[in-house]
Amino acid sequence: MNENAKSPLLHAAAVLALGLVIAASIGAWAFVHVKSRDQAIVVTGSARRRIKSDLIIWRAGVTASGPKLGEAYQSLARDVSRVKAYLIAKGVPEDQIVISAITTSTVRRAGKQAGEGGSDSGDALSGNIIGYSLQQQIEVRSPEVDKITKLSREVTELVNQGLLLESNAPQYVYTKLGDLKVEMLGEAARDAKVRAQQIASSTGNQVGSLRAAEMGVMQITPPDSSEVSGYGVNDTSSLEKDITAVVHMTFSIN
Repeated sequence: MNENAKSPLLHAAAVLALGLVIAASIGAWAFVHVKSRDQAIVVTGSARRRIKSDLIIWRAGVTASGPKLGEAYQSLARDVSRVKAYLIAKGVPEDQIVISAITTSTVRRAGKQAGEGGSDSGDALSGNIIGYSLQQQIEVRSPEVDKITKLSREVTELVNQGLLLESNAPQYVYTKLGDLKVEMLGEAARDAKVRAQQIASSTGNQVGSLRAAEMGVMQITPPDSSEVSGYGVNDTSSLEKDITAVVHMTFSIN
């Protein structure tokens, strides 16, 4: 091939090579640009408050027994009335006292064990009915938390008077959690943004727009507790509680 024939081919090859270099440069710039736009930071913000419960739920069980069902029922009714009168005398409004239905169980004379006395057909649970045991629950729901807490301890006075009374530990509830939850989520979101700004500024960047936000579950725990659950904690054993709200947020980085 002569020199005149080679010249157009060399020119075309040079143009093609230059085009590939330019295209590669544009592609590289676009890649870096897109990557910089995709930079983001994920942070977790939290807010904690200590609250005092505004509702107490206290329950006590009254038990009575007797050889006949009617006698056991009369004894139970008498004792439940005594407990109710005691509560009212201590200042508990009658509409805060709830009395449950009666539960009844039979008391049987134990039968022979298998093989005992030459018989292999005995049953430890067999035997004639020798009496009845009845129980009724008394429940108090009150906003007077301190008063009922004190009363739940003093009710043992009735035990000293011969009543078969079992007092359960009070349950404490905070009824304004819905309103407080909104406020605390706002505090947690502000905390998350402050954290993002601190992290970004330490690397010479700035926090951009919010890309995503996810609310964590509320944790209601005894004071100073480190207990955490993925399903949330709802403590009812403590008069005072710590409520913690958590928010996960994603911000773009400029």
